[in-house]
Amino acid sequence: MQESQAITKKSASNLALAFVLLPKPKRDAMSALYAFCREVDDVADEDSVPVAKRREQLAAWRADIHRACSGESPRFVVNREFQPVIRECRLPFTLFDELIKGCETDLDTTRHENYEQLELYCYRVASVVGLLSIEIFGYKNAACRDYAIHLGKALQLTNILRDVRTDAERGRIYLPLSELKKFNVTEVEILRHEYSERFHALAASVAARAKHFYQLAQQTLPAEDRRSMIAAELMGSVYWRLLQKLERREFNVLGPKLTRLNKAQKILLILRTWLRLAAGVMSPNYGTP
Repeated sequence: MQESQAITKKSASNLALAFVLLPKPKRDAMSALYAFCREVDDVADEDSVPVAKRREQLAAWRADIHRACSGESPRFVVNREFQPVIRECRLPFTLFDELIKGCETDLDTTRHENYEQLELYCYRVASVVGLLSIEIFGYKNAACRDYAIHLGKALQLTNILRDVRTDAERGRIYLPLSELKKFNVTEVEILRHEYSERFHALAASVAARAKHFYQLAQQTLPAEDRRSMIAAELMGSVYWRLLQKLERREFNVLGPKLTRLNKAQKILLILRTWLRLAAGVMSPNYGTP
């Protein structure tokens, strides 16, 4: 797991942060999953590489993870480290294929016409990671799959709101064009980082949709599986707090400073999540006003 752990440690992401609450075997397994996700995502995001080349690279990752899932010998180090986890947790190739399809979307799609298109993208790049993760965590009730889908969409919509300016700098707008039209916000305004009351209303509407998915996740997770989903619940708490912070700032996400939770806030959420678990308080720490 040396390569996978190095990639996870280097990333310092919120997802990697959530692993600290897991026992070591599951933490190592999640590091392997995260490393795979990080590698394919980095391929898609490397704008300095021609699209045709990135498409070839993603095809190579798809073929190699297929080898790992079918019991053959993978060529990439990350997949070789990941293969025992894939075997033990019975992770299906179909989910990895969906994840790579999501990455491929970013190669040639810089706009999403409506929520239907955007939520398919969110499912592929976020919910699928949740579906793979819950197989590693272990669960008793199949409703956990719906929980993973809802929470993944909530987290990805929160990410999209936070990253509007960063994405615009790359010529990308993930907010649905149908919603831009509804709130009379133009693509040019977003690409020029022009904040307005109309943009505030647009962002607040997208935030409301994210909140809907947080609430669905909260309602869907079976009580008997809350303990095993502690890392996912921490993710929900972190991103819920991020969404609240964006809301307090009136979704002024077009400025140069990216909205983040600081280290102290994240540590506090980790401690709070751990204490709630230790005390037997199993209700989610997100999705409520």
